[in-house]
Parts: sequence; structure tokens; C-alpha cells
Amino acid sequence: MKNVAIVGSSGGNLFSLGGSDPNKLLSEIIVQSSSAGINISDILFIGASASMDNVKDNAEANIYTYSNSEIVKGDRKKLLDINSDAKEEDVLLANKIRDGLIDGLILVSCDPEKVNEKSIGEAIKKKIPIVGTGGTSMANLQSKGANVIALSGTVGTTNRTRAIASITSLSNHFHIKYKPVIGGGYSDNASTGNILSRINLRGIMISALPGFISIALILAISKISIFSSLDGVFKILIATLPVMLAVIAAKQVSGLDDIGIISGIIAGVLSVNGGIIGGIAGGILAGIFSSFIIKKCFDFKFPATTANIIAGGLSGLAAGLLVYYFLAPIALFIGDGIKNIIESMINFSPILAGGIAGLLIWPAIIGGVYHAAILPIVLLEMESTGLSFLGAIDMVGLVMVSAGIMAANIVFPKRKEDKSIACPGFLINIGFGTFVEASYPFMFSNKLVFGTAIISSGLAGIFVGIFNLKGTAYVPSIVAPSLSNSPIHFVIAMLIGFGSAFILTSIINKFSK
Repeated sequence: MKNVAIVGSSGGNLFSLGGSDPNKLLSEIIVQSSSAGINISDILFIGASASMDNVKDNAEANIYTYSNSEIVKGDRKKLLDINSDAKEEDVLLANKIRDGLIDGLILVSCDPEKVNEKSIGEAIKKKIPIVGTGGTSMANLQSKGANVIALSGTVGTTNRTRAIASITSLSNHFHIKYKPVIGGGYSDNASTGNILSRINLRGIMISALPGFISIALILAISKISIFSSLDGVFKILIATLPVMLAVIAAKQVSGLDDIGIISGIIAGVLSVNGGIIGGIAGGILAGIFSSFIIKKCFDFKFPATTANIIAGGLSGLAAGLLVYYFLAPIALFIGDGIKNIIESMINFSPILAGGIAGLLIWPAIIGGVYHAAILPIVLLEMESTGLSFLGAIDMVGLVMVSAGIMAANIVFPKRKEDKSIACPGFLINIGFGTFVEASYPFMFSNKLVFGTAIISSGLAGIFVGIFNLKGTAYVPSIVAPSLSNSPIHFVIAMLIGFGSAFILTSIINKFSK
């Protein structure tokens, strides 16, 4: 196993590109080096409180070192004192390099003239391989005859792509097989698996929920007469759904943070004609392309800045054009087909359709199917009309039933402590139209309450079918009726779901005592 040291600082330009969070920057390098079987044996890193471009000696900073496979953050001191302490640490590192205990260096905006003079000097003498970022410092090293095998600036890079670039170059130099950790790293679950394993429709939809809620809230406000001008804002927002989903998909699939976001935006804008299915397809393709392109760029020894620009720009463009010219019509056909199937079911028997949807929606959300299957259909319905049959089922069958279960445990609790557990969930159900998971503790602890939720939801769904209701989800329950095609009937369906769940749960609690 090769031993490599990380030397440097939070830098000037680097400070705004990840250097302000030394733990994340260093951890990303450690994750990538571990994937290559390269051991990070030493760290000597100065994390300042501001960019080094304009920093003063009285600015505060910390020294970060490495001990027992853990990053150690030193005491916060003035930069002048920290530099003095770092020079002492640098002497120790220089001795290890001289003794042949260090096989390579990863430099991150280092200071070869002052703070890191001793270690860099020994590295030059030993001709050990050096990789890193920082245009000025790396150029200085090359002029001194250092064995620089790869260098790059910091513009347009991220912690992850800089780490991948450095470890790729060292792996090639040491003839070590290396598979970059793209789908994870410091902040999430690391995975070097097949990129297809990172395509998760449920994950995309869950991440998109805040955007969907903002669209639903604008729709709710626009129904108020004095805010009717917001209807135009709603139309703009609903049209951005494909872009939003494309960005999330590209970021998750690529695992490249900012690069994924940029490629997703480009792909999403070009995919809007394909609706939300086109947006998701464009984002997934952008994520796949950007991951593939950046790996190839590093294989061909492109600087990290160049690799980032190429991966972020070309991948989004390629994916977007593919959807724009070829996949958009197919995506629209699929989306229209799904909506037509729902309409056909409602036309055949609205009562049967509502009842079945109501009965199945609780098992769907508990089983993890809701966000992967039902939420996309809700968005497809809302994309064209702003209202949704399944959105109505969500409100009356999930939110109101959950609120009914919560209310029963507030008014007629089985145990005194149940009241304090149920109150927050009830308020969120009513006030925000979400967090139906609040009723899980009561449902999972008593099968009768679980059955109550399904029965009440099915009953409320039948009334959605009887009145042929359409509405939306993820809005405050008190405004949900105003967002439906029949407010009075919507209130009735909501009360059916709430009342049924409240009465049955109250009876169960009474007899359970």
C-alpha cells in the first residue's frame, strides 16, 4: 500500500469552492484514496476563516492533521501563530519524506515558499510524485523541478472532482486499479457500484417534494380573488417541473454535485416539451453522460477544471438534445397514455375507481410505492389541468384519515402520553396537508387502527368517485376544498375520511383500555 500525505490550505479561490469546509474537502480525498487502496498517512492543512487572497495575519485559522484514521482539528488561533505551528509540523513531515515513509503528495493550495518549504523541498529531492491544485503554487513547484504528474486550477471544480482527479493520477502512476466513488462520498452513502443502481425514481420524487409543495401553495393563493394575478406564476412554475426533476435526477445519478446540477439544468430546459417524464429522462441521461465523460477526461489526464467544464456542459447538452429531438414525443405519449387510463377508469366507474384508490393508497405509501408511482401520476395530472383525481384521494384518504386518527388519540387517548404524541402530527396534517407518517405509531401498534385507516380511506375514496372530485395534495387542509373542482363536495369527502377514522379509532382506544 502506498502512503500519501495531503498538504495545503483552504486557499484563495479555493475557499469559495469547498475550502471553507476543510472536513468535507479532506474527507472526500480520503474516500477516493480508500477506493484505490492508497493510504492517507499524514495531513497538514490550514483552514482559515477567510480567503487567503485577502487574509490578514490576525485572521483566525485551524490546523488539521491526521491521527488513527481520523481528521483532527487543532485549536483556533491567529493565522500568524497557526503558520508558525504548521512550520513545526512541516519539519516532521519532511523527515518522514526523507526517510522514505511517504510515497506521494496531494497538494491543495500549498505554500512551497514558507509554511510548506521543508516538506516540499524533501519531496523535490526524493522525486516523489506530486498532484494537486492551485495554479500559482503548482507552477512554482514545476519551476523548482518537482515531479508534478498532474496539476489543475480550482475554477469550476468541486471537492469531489478534485479528489477524483488527484487519485486517478496517483493510481495511474502507481499502476493501481481505481474505481472512483461517484455515487457517494463524505455526505452520503458511498457506492462504487454500477451507475444504473443510482437511478432511483422514488428518490427523485422525494427530493422534488419541496418544489411540488411550492407550486401547490401558489395555486392555493392564486384562487384568492385579490391574488388572481398569481395564476400566471402558477403556469410558469408548473412548466418548470421537468427542469426541476431533471436537475435532481442528474445530480443524484451523476453523484457530481455542482456538475450534475449544471448538466441537469441544461438537459431539463431542452426536455420541457416531453413533460415531467421527458425531464426525468433528460436528467437521468445527463447524470449518466456526465459521470462517464468526467471519468474519461481524468483517464486522458485532463486538468480538473477542464474535465468539469466538459462534463457539465457536454453531458447536459447531449442528453437535452436527445430528448428534444427523439424522446420528447415518446415521453408525451406515455404521459398522455397514463392520464387517459385514469380518465377511462373514472369514466367506467368513478365509485369503483375512487374506492380502489382509497383502499390502496395507504399500503402504497407504507410500502414505498407512493413516491415512485402515485406522486408522478399526480404531477402528470396537474401538469395539464392543475387538478388531480389521485391528488384528491391523497388529501381525503391520507391526510384527513391521519388527522382523524391523531384527533382520536388527543380526545380519547388509550394512554395519557398518546395525546402529546398525537398533537404535533394533527397540527401538521391540518396546517400543512402532509406528514401522514405521524399516524404510523398508532397504526403499527394496533392492527385494528391500521385497518381503520384503510377502511376510512376507501370510504372517502368512494365519495371522491361519487362526486367526481379532483384536487391537489400538499396544501393546508383548510384551503384544499378551494383548490378542487367542487369545494362543498370536497369538504364532505374530507369529513367522511376524518370522521370515519376518528370514530373508529376512538372506539378501538376505548375497548383497548
